[in-house]
Amino acid sequence: MTFTPPGPFTTRPTLRGTFGMSASTHWLATAAAQAVLERGGNAFDAATAGAFVLHVVEPHLNGPGGDMTGVFVTARDPGTPVVLMGQGPAPAGATPEHYRSEGLDLVPGSGALAAAVPAAVDAGLLLLRDHGTWELSAVLEFAIGYARDGHPVLGRVGATIAAVSELFREHWPTSAELWMPEDRIPAEGDLVRNPAYARTLERLVHAGSAESSRQARIDAARREWREGFVAQAMVEFVQTPHRHSSGTDHVGVLALGDVAAFEAGYEAAATVEFRGHTIAKTGPWGQGPALLQTVAILDGFDDDHLDPSTERGAHTILEAQKLALADREAYYGDTDVPLGYLLSAEYAASRRALITEQASHELRPGRVPGHTPFVPPLRTEYVPPALANDDGGTRRRAHGAGSGVGEPTVLATGETRGDTCHIDVVDRWGNMISATPSGGWLQSSPAIPELGFCLGTRLQMTWLEPGTPSTLTPGKRPRTTLTPTLVLRNGTAVAALGSPGGDQQDQWQLPYLLRTIVGGYTPQQAIDAPTFHTTSMPGSFWPRTWEPGGAVVEDRLGEDVIAGLERRGHRITRAGDWTLGRLSAVVRDPLTGVLQAAANPRGAQGYAAGR
Repeated sequence: MTFTPPGPFTTRPTLRGTFGMSASTHWLATAAAQAVLERGGNAFDAATAGAFVLHVVEPHLNGPGGDMTGVFVTARDPGTPVVLMGQGPAPAGATPEHYRSEGLDLVPGSGALAAAVPAAVDAGLLLLRDHGTWELSAVLEFAIGYARDGHPVLGRVGATIAAVSELFREHWPTSAELWMPEDRIPAEGDLVRNPAYARTLERLVHAGSAESSRQARIDAARREWREGFVAQAMVEFVQTPHRHSSGTDHVGVLALGDVAAFEAGYEAAATVEFRGHTIAKTGPWGQGPALLQTVAILDGFDDDHLDPSTERGAHTILEAQKLALADREAYYGDTDVPLGYLLSAEYAASRRALITEQASHELRPGRVPGHTPFVPPLRTEYVPPALANDDGGTRRRAHGAGSGVGEPTVLATGETRGDTCHIDVVDRWGNMISATPSGGWLQSSPAIPELGFCLGTRLQMTWLEPGTPSTLTPGKRPRTTLTPTLVLRNGTAVAALGSPGGDQQDQWQLPYLLRTIVGGYTPQQAIDAPTFHTTSMPGSFWPRTWEPGGAVVEDRLGEDVIAGLERRGHRITRAGDWTLGRLSAVVRDPLTGVLQAAANPRGAQGYAAGR
């Protein structure tokens, strides 16, 4: 091993067995998924059950009104990674002209104007229909039970509600009624219920009860979601003006035709080869290929430059990430992206040559023949027009601004905001999936009382400027940050992993990949190890700011390493010892059938289970 050896202590063991493994960002979702495996379900039954549980137990991190993407392989074809596409597009009425007519120069970070067509539920039902084995009623019984009968709430849920309680009381009364009954913020361990969401799921199950086949029953539930009571309630509710993160009131633009027209689907994965492994991600309508570009750049360095625990390794990784993320801004979106060129060895070599011994403070997209790179407005501080005095000074703070309305999730201090969830499952037959549910956080927009959830805010990742690869465009998907990962070796899937974290998701997954593939770490050792990320790129979330040369590090990286990074010109923010990265992972050895699983200890929330 040429990497810095991992410490002798891990927070948990790397689980090992041969039956099945589940890992997620909440122990109840992990337990539900593992219970499905124990009762004969496969990885896709289990992942779907766990994902719906996450809607209930992590409502500050995801919801039914949000999105979900996944990457998976089946036991029948373990060498072909498939993307589960659960990212909804912009509604027909979501045009830059409309938003500018509302006095906005950015898509808000909260409120219904930021809502893409909800896609998480349809993605889960599609996966279950095509690759699962269980009936919908059995898969949803876990989520229905927790929503109807209650579950002990996380302290972080209460903290999030407290952060937006003024917004709820003054502007979002339906959210106050759902999340602050009797004007009381739930304390950690309180049994909280969401009977409206339980009824929503029960009605979806009932919609297919008269059908004669399992597939038809699931399809009937999908139609009820897209065309029945769910779609009608969502569309009717957003017609009432409500407060957005801009500090101004607006109605939404989601229409029945938008919801009815969308269906989740499958796509081929984007891949690169690295040190004898294939890394599989979503296409460039998500940020996943930025990890692939980073890996391609790093592949040209020797192992000494790839150790995240050293000054040289951390510096090299940060600089490679900046280059890849600059290209993300310049070229990625639901459009014609020159991905083959961006992932080519020749292009990676040209980008690698830009890395010096000093930290860059510039946004440096590459040059692609026939394409003009988009350089977004580079804001280091954002003041919404509605909140600025004539001299440009801040008059007051928007309700909800900076109070849990976005997914950057980890502020410079390491403090968490609204975020994302993740789940990984592998079964004894070799089915394996990595899935990232997100959006529709309880702080996204006002709760729809009949449904028990709110809409998401994914459109905040688009620009109102014309001619960019991610300009807000009706029918086009916003460039999502959701980025699950699958790893293959010798043509067979061997690992599924992912993390919450907005722009940091791939940045936190990269050290895991380097430490396991190059450094020989076990999954739990790699998850426990100290990590870092760059903030030297425009953020994907409102208010779309950046910090030139910024790098956020865990203090456990070490005084010498941190001081060395500062000497190289990185603008360091210390985030504490255990704050960055919330990964989970499952692993399978195709030769022996031995399975492994590991989960993040940060926040005392994520867990793995298996045998």
